[in-house]
Amino acid sequence: MTDVAGRAERLPVEEHREPGWGAIRRDDDLTLEVPVALIYNGISHAVMMASPSDLEDFALGFSLTEGILEHPHELYDIEVRHEENGIALHLDIASQRMAELRQRRRSLSGKTGCGLCGTESLEQAIRPIPSVTAPDLGDAAIQQALSRLREHQPVQAATGASHGAAWCNLAGDILIVREDVGRHNALDKMIGALARNTTDRKAGFALVSSRASYEMVHKCASAGIGALVAVSAATSLAVTQARAAGLLLVGFARPGRHLVYHRPTAEPSPAPAAG
Repeated sequence: MTDVAGRAERLPVEEHREPGWGAIRRDDDLTLEVPVALIYNGISHAVMMASPSDLEDFALGFSLTEGILEHPHELYDIEVRHEENGIALHLDIASQRMAELRQRRRSLSGKTGCGLCGTESLEQAIRPIPSVTAPDLGDAAIQQALSRLREHQPVQAATGASHGAAWCNLAGDILIVREDVGRHNALDKMIGALARNTTDRKAGFALVSSRASYEMVHKCASAGIGALVAVSAATSLAVTQARAAGLLLVGFARPGRHLVYHRPTAEPSPAPAAG
């Protein structure tokens, strides 16, 4: 438990196996999941179920990928408060960004939502996606990063219930990893960590242990990341959005194989027929 302290809890369980299906009592590690409230300049905006680790990274990454902040320097301070029913993240942000957030909240007040992140209508469900520059990412680099992901996920190894998001360079070396019970949260945490330095987003790619959904593609593009590799499949809307953004989208990344759903660079022309 030393490498997952504060991120997992050991609880008694009964294990049942063939033959005989008798109960074996033992302890098991479970991923922590708590309500985390994001509060901007004293006003509560959202409550997410998340793992209580790397919360400063989560707050910054969420604020950037949800369009609340445009730049990391617009976040002045974060205070993490542990309360009786969960954790409150108090963010002090630029007054202009807060005014825009207030206007967004007023436009939604008293209206029926469609169930997607507080959106009031289907027209607002699919947000405009920014353009990105896809890196020249080779197959070997994808496989190199994939082969090392597990060793960078101690909570997943201990519990089997945690997603991971990694930032990798174009050689396939893993530089940053964040874990969370939620796949979106893990990506937000990684993006928040990435935003704290001057890393060239064209010099790497994101690798996630989940599927490539619309939200995952949109969060990457919002952070200026030009390539997303997912362990599971992509959705049709994710591919549509990747095409709109010019993002390289790879899925079903498994040892020895992966699928390229969208490559924005021109495909090579077929070789002329012999003879």
